[in-house]
Amino acid sequence: MRRTSTTYYFITAALLMGCFFAFTSCENDEKEVDKLFQKQVAVEEARNVESYLSQAGTVKAKLTSPYMLRVQVPDSPYMEFPRTMHVDFYNDSTVIESTVDAHYAKYVEFDHKVLLRDSVLVQSIKNGDTLRTQELWWDQDKKEFYTDKPAHVYQRDKIIFAQSGLRAAQDLTTYTFYKSSGPMLVPSNGMPQ
Repeated sequence: MRRTSTTYYFITAALLMGCFFAFTSCENDEKEVDKLFQKQVAVEEARNVESYLSQAGTVKAKLTSPYMLRVQVPDSPYMEFPRTMHVDFYNDSTVIESTVDAHYAKYVEFDHKVLLRDSVLVQSIKNGDTLRTQELWWDQDKKEFYTDKPAHVYQRDKIIFAQSGLRAAQDLTTYTFYKSSGPMLVPSNGMPQ
């Protein structure tokens, strides 16, 4: 019987040693473990988008685009419109006041701002003014457009070129030009009212 218990101990020791080597050789790759704890980026895709912006129960804008990407980055989610975007802005009576067209747009959700690029065109139905530039920001909270890029404002009787950009109301009723040229009406005392 002594021989059987010695064999039993030998087999048990061999199994334990085998398990030890098996478990110590199974290490997790640090890069694989880190991937499990990284924040992931989720991308949603939409086609033929029609979206409405309302404030206090009143429709303020209607956005249309053939294609949209919604990117869920943990720190700053955004929506991207890489294949054109059109927006109609409404007054309180839901009459269109102005429109915006661009070949590319990016809406930064936390900032409530939209970056418009590539053949940006803003038209005021209210006064007939047209703004053209290659890059423009739209601030939803302030209801204004601004850029530091060259821009042209076409009015019924004149064209104003803003070499270093401008700031304008969303309905194009007021402007602040930076390094501008072209005819402008100035009060007799030379100061704005």
